[in-house]
Amino acid sequence: MARWIRACTMGQVGKNEMYSFDFEDKRLLITNLGGKIFASDRICTHEEADLSTGFLSSEGVRCPLHLSVFNLENGIPQNPPAERPLKIYNVKIDQNEIYVEV
Repeated sequence: MARWIRACTMGQVGKNEMYSFDFEDKRLLITNLGGKIFASDRICTHEEADLSTGFLSSEGVRCPLHLSVFNLENGIPQNPPAERPLKIYNVKIDQNEIYVEV
């Protein structure tokens, strides 16, 4: 059954920044892209690359290893070599706290 967990505060993830954290067996990434908050898995679906060391652009998060870009709204890779989508999580903000449904 899914549950909501506290990830961080809005102050911990500034505009166009990323915040990474672990919860149980999940390695998660909170992204503030242009003021909109997203949550996703943190590991690239192509290789074991940590997306928190990648780059943000208007298209999404770019893997630092092979440069695949993942759309943060639906997780779909925008270019090869990644072919599998990134898992995306629901997010809610309550009193400046960011929560992720896991």
